[in-house]
Amino acid sequence: MDHRAGPYAEFEAFVAGAAGRLLHVAVLLTAEAGAASGTASGAECPAARRLLAGALARTYAGWERLRGDDPYDHTRQELCAAFARTGRRHHGGRGVLAPLPPLERLVLVLCVYEGVAHEVAAAQLGLPVERVRVLSGRAVAALRARRGEAA
Repeated sequence: MDHRAGPYAEFEAFVAGAAGRLLHVAVLLTAEAGAASGTASGAECPAARRLLAGALARTYAGWERLRGDDPYDHTRQELCAAFARTGRRHHGGRGVLAPLPPLERLVLVLCVYEGVAHEVAAAQLGLPVERVRVLSGRAVAALRARRGEAA
């Protein structure tokens, strides 16, 4: 079967257009060095690449069921769910967000970088909305305090 025709050609086009931004999300989540240097490539971010590959594989597996849904949103949800399951492995790192605990990092990336509403992020993460607001506020305050110390 030729995967270049039909829905899988659409998947390839989606990946070609969205993979860079999704990789940046994965790099921010894993707090690998690429986030600090502005690059997100190669051996610099192996955990981010593994996280993204898994999310894209799950999106590919369910591609035909996604008709009418936003594939970027679905893949980002898969990426965040995978990170939430494995977040403890990604504690630390050398990226800008490395000082944050994994859950704060996840909420910050979703709400600030990706612009997802607190209510939507709460539903995706299975947390109360107020908890997401607190985590987001705490993460932003921690980064501001760190920025103040560096200045």
